[in-house]
Amino acid sequence: MKIREILENKEEILLSPYAQKSKNSRGRLKPEPECDIRPAFQHDRDRIIHSKAFRRLKHKTQVFLSPQGDHYRTRLTHTLEVSQIARTIAKSLSLNEDLVEAICLGHDLGHTPFGHAGEEVLNRIHKGGFRHNEQSLRVVDVLEKDGMGLNLTYEVRDGILKHTKGKGEIIPEKESDRPLTREAEVVRVADIIAYINHDIDDALRGGVIEERDLPEDSVKFLGRSSSKRIDTMVRDVIRESLKNEDLRITMSEELKWHIYKLRDFLYERVYENEVVHGDFEKCARIIEDLYFYFIKHPDFFLKEIGRKEFYDEPEKCVADFISGMTDRYAFNLFERIFLPFPWKIPL
Repeated sequence: MKIREILENKEEILLSPYAQKSKNSRGRLKPEPECDIRPAFQHDRDRIIHSKAFRRLKHKTQVFLSPQGDHYRTRLTHTLEVSQIARTIAKSLSLNEDLVEAICLGHDLGHTPFGHAGEEVLNRIHKGGFRHNEQSLRVVDVLEKDGMGLNLTYEVRDGILKHTKGKGEIIPEKESDRPLTREAEVVRVADIIAYINHDIDDALRGGVIEERDLPEDSVKFLGRSSSKRIDTMVRDVIRESLKNEDLRITMSEELKWHIYKLRDFLYERVYENEVVHGDFEKCARIIEDLYFYFIKHPDFFLKEIGRKEFYDEPEKCVADFISGMTDRYAFNLFERIFLPFPWKIPL
């Protein structure tokens, strides 16, 4: 018996009846031989970790642009924190941790430079709009491995696409809006638990807010430290989900109310803060100028991306390129295109 088959049999014994078993995956976009060692979702996780898009996350903004301190979150550390929280929940509910981790590690691969400011400007100027969850799916389906894609399983792809909430519902009421697996539901909840808490932590570190600014009733309910708040939220999700016969992922109404309250607080006091948002307006201009420059100068664009012809509509190729940039790459490219170099007299 192959090692993969032994591991798949263990899943049948150890995991909940409502967990997504690796051997019952709906398959991949393109059929391929299975690995002898790794079950399907573990294989997907490994492919994501070894992708170029995953490595670029370390130089993409989470909330604060190019912070001077070493302890501010980046898009990569956010991804890892989501993964840790989601795995804790999944393990407690006997769900498939490999599937949870694969979705977590891939959920923000399509995020733009400069955080949500980059997403907002691309959504405004790009024909058909731009949403980072859809771009994350495009990264794993089309863009990675020089256009071959990662050929992930259907379940991981569904979880990546349906992880995002914005200002919408934490847990969708409509069945059609919910992801296919309990594991993907876990990721959706873990994502907001992670960013609510680490964005508060970074905002405190940056002096944008102070401890006394946090809603007092939420602090009393959740805890005064970031670790305590995360613990309270995770325990609530586990406890409430176990009450459901079908193991639907949920949370108490009280927790949901406080999460919404803290999210609104972050939008008002941090994300839309005049100082923080002012820098991102400048960054939005960088993305907008690069986008329209590439559209007007296709030969320059093709040379920059190392291609002789477009692989899709020109606007789509430009959006792919810009959304894949790190913050520093976008800064440097803008400087090279739009700013004059110092003139030197030959010696």
